Amino acid sequence: MIAFLFPGQGSQFTGFLHTLGGTSPHARIVATFEEASDVLHMNVLDLDHAHALKSTVAVQLALFIAGVATMRALRDEGIAPDAVAGLSVGAYGAAVAADAIHFDDALKLLQLRAQLMERAYPHGFGMLAVSGLSEREVDAVIAHAHAKAAFIANLNAPRQIVVAGANADLDLVRQHALQAGARKAELLAVSVPSHCILLDDAARELTEAASKVEFRTPSVPYIGNRGARPLRQADAIRLDLATNLRYPVRWHDSSVVLSELGARVFVEMPPGRTLTQLADEALPGIAKVAVEQMSITSAAALINARAAD
Repeated sequence: MIAFLFPGQGSQFTGFLHTLGGTSPHARIVATFEEASDVLHMNVLDLDHAHALKSTVAVQLALFIAGVATMRALRDEGIAPDAVAGLSVGAYGAAVAADAIHFDDALKLLQLRAQLMERAYPHGFGMLAVSGLSEREVDAVIAHAHAKAAFIANLNAPRQIVVAGANADLDLVRQHALQAGARKAELLAVSVPSHCILLDDAARELTEAASKVEFRTPSVPYIGNRGARPLRQADAIRLDLATNLRYPVRWHDSSVVLSELGARVFVEMPPGRTLTQLADEALPGIAKVAVEQMSITSAAALINARAAD
């Protein structure tokens, strides 16, 4: 059983769309870029320039397009998922992979999501990854630091917790976390306070917009961000996509659920390999393939080999 994983913000790097699929991009990748460019009325290859990636909107759109393009190309090579999950913005790619929403509808809804997030907090906010402390310990650090605009946002692993909030409060959390024994406390390449109450208003507006979008029963299990449970109904996936910017992402629990469903190969869509690295620690018995910058044919061959082991 193969699970497709779609990464979130922080995995992007300058030029990653241009390197997708290696030196000779798969025809399906090229076609997806063209389709997205038509929907957005722009050349999507402009989204991964260094200046563009300073924008939350550009980052989220580029990550989504990269994930869907790679997923489609793998399907053309005979690799289809039996279950899907995506971290934060990655959930949109997962929903498309599960056939729960059309690509163009997801692209427009995601564009609104990113615009709402960027409009709400254009500067002065971000996210901090704390390694080496548990959720309870990070909660205590936030309280001890008197960081009133800092909130637990992502539970990536039992001892890797992401905090969202105002930069000044994140600086306090970082100092206190290191004093409390954290191995690392580093700011992520994210300029908005995702997955916390600060985005409550944006979530309400996005929920209203999502109510007008067609969703379908997924063809494979989709693991929700908010509850880390398999979602098999259209309305449940609609709600998850519309509100995941407001609630913490329980990613570790999501990966465990995939293993309980029977997933034996995790395939991470580009860019990066953060999700497969997290799985290496949490689920060492599961095979992992991070597609990254390899060709689609090479990735498909490697996935088939891992699935056959």
